Amino acid sequence: MKKTMRVLISGASIAGPAVAYWLHRYGYDVTVVERSPSLRQGGYGVDIRGAAITVLKEMGIFSLVREADTNLTGVYFVNKKGKIEGQISEASMGNQKGLDIEIMREDLSNILYDLTKDTIHYIWGDSITAIHETEAGAEVQFIHSKPHTFDLVIGTDGLHSNVRTLTFGDEAQFKRTLGCYISIFTLDNYLKVDHRQLLYSMPGKTVGMFSAHDNTQAKGMFVFQSEALKYDRYDTESQKKLIENAFGGDTGWETSQLLKSMKEATDFYFDEICQIHMPTWSKGRITLIGDAAYGPSPLSGQGSSLALVGAYVLAGELKAALGDYARAFVAYEHEMRKFVEKNQKIGRIAAGSMIEKSNFKIFLRNLILRVPTLMRVQFKMISKMIAKAANGIELKDY
Repeated sequence: MKKTMRVLISGASIAGPAVAYWLHRYGYDVTVVERSPSLRQGGYGVDIRGAAITVLKEMGIFSLVREADTNLTGVYFVNKKGKIEGQISEASMGNQKGLDIEIMREDLSNILYDLTKDTIHYIWGDSITAIHETEAGAEVQFIHSKPHTFDLVIGTDGLHSNVRTLTFGDEAQFKRTLGCYISIFTLDNYLKVDHRQLLYSMPGKTVGMFSAHDNTQAKGMFVFQSEALKYDRYDTESQKKLIENAFGGDTGWETSQLLKSMKEATDFYFDEICQIHMPTWSKGRITLIGDAAYGPSPLSGQGSSLALVGAYVLAGELKAALGDYARAFVAYEHEMRKFVEKNQKIGRIAAGSMIEKSNFKIFLRNLILRVPTLMRVQFKMISKMIAKAANGIELKDY
């Protein structure tokens, strides 16, 4: 690289700070722009396993991430009176003690930001409005900041990526819906849930609660099947209304109390459960990482692992190609594609297991969970598949 290449990254959640870290380490001049006025708090537990663990070790933050492990012991299925009908241990879900980490999304985001805040220029509360490619670079316009030219633009701005829309067009052509919606929010751990997740299933719907931050708080969760819903992504009040409409008539277990807590929640998250499938993740000087390019869905738990590995591979290929971005982008896609496909498959299976369509299916599932031999066979298969997907890439030493 003759001159220092200037890179703009859109999005400061997981993939953004991760690729910023690697690019800075390889001598790039990096700016991160984030629409939110500060780091987004809230969200769900994310799994870090397989190749992503190797990346954390290379970044020197593995022990910090491991310390923030949620240490959940398992998932307990309750009936409408709160009686436990079946359970799945954490190990049987593919989370092997010491090898896999489950961490709250906000904790991982904070660790990555702390790692990069002193070396990377962060712009908060701003967003890209246009990207225009010229011989000299990519001219970028913002809502608030002055226009600026960068050598490369990287979209790490999530499932509803702004960079993807500006570069490749409407998200509808890449989105594959899995037919349900999810909401997560923080509340007081009033049930004293101890390092576990409680799930109450009804046909087409699931209500959940799990402990977070060493039981000092809890997260509430609503998942429901639905035809496509029309709503404003930035209007949380209208989203809360959608949940009330879906669950308002249900009084089983803690549904009413969780709806009440949801109304007051300040870190309310709501989204469609969908995946992003694109024929290519790059165009000219612009490329995408993480959910923006290949979101496996929030239920897969694999999104953060894909983001961390994608950041490592993209930055490594740019270094290997000495800044020849066209060559690097092709190599990045070649390295990542099969790995992505394996992990997206997990996302599709996870979405299917989160919601049962009938009372009979719920009864059947709980029955299987009470028969140790059946359960062992089923979860051995699942664990094997998850481990295979998580390790489904040979990381190069860049």
